[in-house]
Amino acid sequence: MKKFLFDSADRTRTTAWAGIRLGIALFILVIIFFVKSFAENNIEEIHFWTSDTKAEWVLEVTGPFNEAQHQTSDGKPIFVHVHQSDSGEVLPMLKAGEIMPTVWSPGTIAWVNEANVEWQDLHGRPLVSGDCSNLVYTAIGIGMWRPMAEAMGWPDQPIGWGDIIELAADPEGWTIYGHPEWGQFKFGHTNPGSSNTGFLAMTSLVYNILGITEGLTPEMAKSNEVVEAFEKIEANTYHYGVSTRSLFTKIATRGPAYLHAGTNSEIGVMATNYYNELAPPWELVFIIPADGTFWSENPYCVLDTDWVTDGQREAAAIYLDYLLGSEAQETAIDEWLRPIDLTKALRAPLTFENGIDPNKTPMNVPSLESVSGDTAAAIQDVFLLTKKPATIIVLIDTSGSMRGDKLGGAFDGTIAFLESLHRDDKVQIVFFSDNIWDLGSVQFVGDIAEEFRRASEIIQASGNTRLYDAVCQTVEELDELKADDEESDEQRLYGIVLLSDGQDTGSNRSRGTLFSGCLPPGESADTLKIFSIAYGEDADEELLEQIADQTNGRFYTSDPDDIEEIYRQIAFEQ
Repeated sequence: MKKFLFDSADRTRTTAWAGIRLGIALFILVIIFFVKSFAENNIEEIHFWTSDTKAEWVLEVTGPFNEAQHQTSDGKPIFVHVHQSDSGEVLPMLKAGEIMPTVWSPGTIAWVNEANVEWQDLHGRPLVSGDCSNLVYTAIGIGMWRPMAEAMGWPDQPIGWGDIIELAADPEGWTIYGHPEWGQFKFGHTNPGSSNTGFLAMTSLVYNILGITEGLTPEMAKSNEVVEAFEKIEANTYHYGVSTRSLFTKIATRGPAYLHAGTNSEIGVMATNYYNELAPPWELVFIIPADGTFWSENPYCVLDTDWVTDGQREAAAIYLDYLLGSEAQETAIDEWLRPIDLTKALRAPLTFENGIDPNKTPMNVPSLESVSGDTAAAIQDVFLLTKKPATIIVLIDTSGSMRGDKLGGAFDGTIAFLESLHRDDKVQIVFFSDNIWDLGSVQFVGDIAEEFRRASEIIQASGNTRLYDAVCQTVEELDELKADDEESDEQRLYGIVLLSDGQDTGSNRSRGTLFSGCLPPGESADTLKIFSIAYGEDADEELLEQIADQTNGRFYTSDPDDIEEIYRQIAFEQ
């Protein structure tokens, strides 16, 4: 009985103590909640979305700004969150409700102009209604291997878009500059639909062809003179890219055999040299088109939306003053950017030794006027009109390991890919497991999309993986299609999109035969390229990357969650 009473009392004391501890814990949680709530309500937070070009500079100077605890007029400390993204990706995320920026700083005001048109249609008011201040300059132009640029007269002789067009269209290539051993000029650029630099470069081409620096209209952009110039460039464009960074990383890795020149920004060329450790004489230099260029002004735009408060507007103004201050602008030079104050003397690293001509500035090279959203759309239309259409075979692994969400995701991604292509592109869908079979012959993309949707509802994953056989067979088919096009004088791009989640388990051909007998070298502008996707953790990444590399295509890793985005990127590279 005593034992029972003792245990009962002990349990009572224990229960009481547990209740006290629970109460203390709840009290602490309440205090933390109110402290956090008070802190959040007493900090003015800014979400600043910047283009990739100046992201390193922004991150470098924003840390000290946050640490200094600058305050608004009502005493609230300001904290800036920095986010970076390609200029062309911000508006889609905004429209989808995925982000809520306070300030947006794309590479150029043209992106804001275009966004304002769409936002006005959707919400009855522009996205940005006030003036935007410029932060730093970086020029848009052409990156070229130093010996080749010097053969054209860099840096002493002016080089314009007319010289680039003439060289690209000349069947004798570099012979006109005394270097027949370099062959035909190999030019590349990023897709203006995905890359700010690609868009600005193509827009500067339009300006230069028309001989103007401002007042560009949609009608002028679609003139015969502009279309003919685009046709010459696009007919001799060897490689496209979804982003400047990825395109120039490949240039640096592959060397002049891949490309001789491509559109880029000044900072992009310097970054390529630095991060890839390119050294004289074969490093890249930056050519500013002599007849005018975009001095990409990197505007600082406070959004006119319901989620941006008056306090955030005040905080954004204080942060802007800091970015335009002398210390932050000096740091911009260290980060390969030109200060907005044109009277500030340039110094290393903006020097000839690093492939930069510091003598060319906005004061002596005409600055091109940003274009309206309608004019930007017209330039995109001209690019799509003159760009060589593509013939693409989508090669999909349907072996047993693709069961479940994998196959469904692959099919959804393929549908999104078909929807991203231009109406003049031709597509064939090929499936491989134990057997290799296709969804009919090559057709225009609009004709095959619905047929593929119906087929995707009934196809089941099963069997082994005849990857080597499928790739070789598809390459042979594309070679035959290319030969037919050549007979009819039709110029097209050729590509294979290869998706697989595993090892080869059933081919008659060997791996050695695949690389030594089937795959093309990828050196010519019209040679097919393979874009390979390692789908899931069990995919043979080494094999798929090697396939893409040999054909000067591109290798991706993916899973059902992001396959649609991967397909979208591939569409921009075709």
